Amino acid sequence: MNLAATPLAFIDLETTGTVATQDRITEIAIITWDGEQSTSWSALIDPQTGIPAFVEQLTGITNDMVRGQPVFADLAHEIAARLSGHMIVAHNARFDYGFLKNEFKRCDISFRAPVLCTLKLSRKLFPQHFKHNLDAIIERHQLDAGDRHRAMSDTSVLFQLWRQLEQQFSTEHLHAVVKELTTRSSLPPHLDPAIVDQLPQAYGVYLFYGENRLPIYIGKSNQLRQRVLSHFSADHAINKEMQLSQQVRDIEWIGCAGEVDALITEARLVKEKQPTLNRQLRRNTEFCSWQLAADEDGYLRPQLVYARDLQPGKQDELFGLFKSGASAKEFLLKAAKEYQLCNAILGLEKLPAGKPCFSFQLKQCRGACCAREKPAPHNQRLQTALSEEKLKAWPFNGPAVLPEGDIWHVIDAWCYLGKASSPQQAGEVLQSGQPRFDKDTYRILVKYGNRMQALASLTGAVTE
Repeated sequence: MNLAATPLAFIDLETTGTVATQDRITEIAIITWDGEQSTSWSALIDPQTGIPAFVEQLTGITNDMVRGQPVFADLAHEIAARLSGHMIVAHNARFDYGFLKNEFKRCDISFRAPVLCTLKLSRKLFPQHFKHNLDAIIERHQLDAGDRHRAMSDTSVLFQLWRQLEQQFSTEHLHAVVKELTTRSSLPPHLDPAIVDQLPQAYGVYLFYGENRLPIYIGKSNQLRQRVLSHFSADHAINKEMQLSQQVRDIEWIGCAGEVDALITEARLVKEKQPTLNRQLRRNTEFCSWQLAADEDGYLRPQLVYARDLQPGKQDELFGLFKSGASAKEFLLKAAKEYQLCNAILGLEKLPAGKPCFSFQLKQCRGACCAREKPAPHNQRLQTALSEEKLKAWPFNGPAVLPEGDIWHVIDAWCYLGKASSPQQAGEVLQSGQPRFDKDTYRILVKYGNRMQALASLTGAVTE
């Protein structure tokens, strides 16, 4: 008697790579089992793209072998019919299920099925063992591996494993484990479910770790548990989420007092730990800004100034926080085109004084380069173009605090200095380190400027 609520379909796929949204299936094998009879079916599939050499070497499936074979769309309805009404059983099932979902989606076929992961099943039934990859399972259970990394051979291994489990465990116990694994919120195969169960629904920062405690992703949320689970619910459709599911081995989290605390903590940890899948909030000490200075004719000319020469927050008339001189100039070029500014006046084009710039000849400049336009209107348009990028000056004469929950954030000239339990303790935080401007911290804090209070006004009120 079959222990699952529905008949089982053991499957394995060979693919051109590991990214379900980009790579394609090259081979599929399905063994169905209703508790009494089994059927086997497999097919090579033309992926309509090249198979990398290292994949050819691993699987033995070459570009010549799949050339002229059916494409997935030719087999889609047959595959869907074979899987219909079955629970899919696969090793590291999120990988195979993700590829199937994406292949069916390309064919405009809606596909959904219950899924049982044999990696999770092995971990649950044999917790005394450390390794649960397919090679370890083959050796431990003395299974006939056949031609490893070919779809039918690996599918046969899973079917052999299941038949052994049916003999080794009682019907009731195996049914209970299958039910637990298939009704639990879907989690990555290498992640201990108990870790997720401990996550709070509160503000905080979470850290995903891969093999050897390698930081792979850091995020923040006002509902930690819900946010972490959301990463795993879409892994078949989003490349980054699939990578997270495949790589994550452990999760840590830090509780935070609120939104500001979570944002600041996230930005700091990303810079410290440099997780592989975070694209933003990286180290950014070498930024640059535009600063305006009038020439002898009265035209405002942008000068590129770098962080090492600046005191952001204490200096007025700084525009933009650009990661490089190239990105700063790219911004200025777009502004010049949109506002019909002169590239020569902006320093973006070098030419003899009084000679029209190239943009003037294209009627995209109003002639500041050749005295056709007076300084005032050109200056006004330049300031308008830069206005949204203007850095906000620090509104206090000294340090300030931002209350959040039961803590006080200590800030000076948009530099975040730390947390204090009271305004009185903020003095200790001020002495603990040298303020250092960070563009991500600035962008966070400037949104909460209306909640800040001058530190002197608070400590003065208390001591009177």
